[in-house]
Amino acid sequence: MQLRLQHVGPISEAELAFGDLTVLVGPQASGKSIALQILKLVVDKGRVQDEMARHGLDWARKLPDFLDAYLGEGMRGIWSSAKSEVWWRDQRVDMSKLAGQLKKTKHETMFFIPAQRVLALRNGWPRPFSDYSPGDPFAVRQYSEQLRLFVEKELSGAGDLFPQPRRLKREFRDLLTSQVFGDFHLRVDKLGPQKRLVLGGDGGALPYMVWSAGQREFVPLLLGMYWLMVATKTPRRNDIEWVVIEEPEMGLHPRAITVVLLMVLELLWRGYRVCLSTHSPQVLEAVWTLRYLQDCKASASDLLSVFLAPNTSPMQKVASAALGKTLKVFYFDRTSGKSRDISELDPDDEEAGNAGWGGLMEFSGRANAAVAQAVANSNPEDEP
Repeated sequence: MQLRLQHVGPISEAELAFGDLTVLVGPQASGKSIALQILKLVVDKGRVQDEMARHGLDWARKLPDFLDAYLGEGMRGIWSSAKSEVWWRDQRVDMSKLAGQLKKTKHETMFFIPAQRVLALRNGWPRPFSDYSPGDPFAVRQYSEQLRLFVEKELSGAGDLFPQPRRLKREFRDLLTSQVFGDFHLRVDKLGPQKRLVLGGDGGALPYMVWSAGQREFVPLLLGMYWLMVATKTPRRNDIEWVVIEEPEMGLHPRAITVVLLMVLELLWRGYRVCLSTHSPQVLEAVWTLRYLQDCKASASDLLSVFLAPNTSPMQKVASAALGKTLKVFYFDRTSGKSRDISELDPDDEEAGNAGWGGLMEFSGRANAAVAQAVANSNPEDEP
């Protein structure tokens, strides 16, 4: 499955062939989020339009107004009627026709977790779609609405939201306790008539604004993971095939990022096709490790040791599934506006984008070179 973009915002040309796990890297404003939101639009166009219309958004069936409503205010400027093109599965998408022709559908195939997910919680409770301004991106508004409905309907009366035995394997609960929540439980509290999420412990209930930055970033992501990890014999949620997670590392300590990446492997085991965008070298280090363990035909135990995960039967199944998945990595170059396939993650590649893993390892490389040179200069060879 391929998505091709030409002259869309900062992207002059991008061709993405998706694997089971696809990772997009590159500097800010290089087009990664635009590409992922366009992917959401082409796979779920009917559902997107249906949701926008249901919540009262009116784009007058014109593409510029639609882009402002879908991507956010002012984003009509990413499109040139003379040059911009979108191709999906080798077929050109007529974007003007897409915006002008309403096609309703009940099915959604992609679950999109945006980078701005922290905005989904206001005073500790998921915000409804209508609580945002009309110029806010659809992905943020829809994610917030999905969390609100999920917490109010499916998690109502579930007791503590963390730890939650019906949504997470015991191994994940233990890891998240040690790396994110400590002695605190996530639960629903009431302040007068209003419900809110709090962290409860021996010292009482802590409201949202006194949580750590990492906890505020992680809880909306955790709720999204709960939504995907259905507590039934069917491993996937309804018709969902794709999962997009923008910047899963946001606000987290490296050890907590490791747990999140392990949860991504759980999504792969469940049969989801996962796309990540990231600014974290740790994410690419994990992909590099997984690729080389695949090449070496390593065992599930070898992979679990990388993530400091317990070598239990449930985790063995998750790791074994990950070792059989296809991996793709694309670098978005802001200077040229082009994307490059750097899936090999070869540090000896002559192309800087690959050798530096899309810029995420450049500082480490320069630091190592500087230290090596300093050591050499401090220990000159004895003169004859």
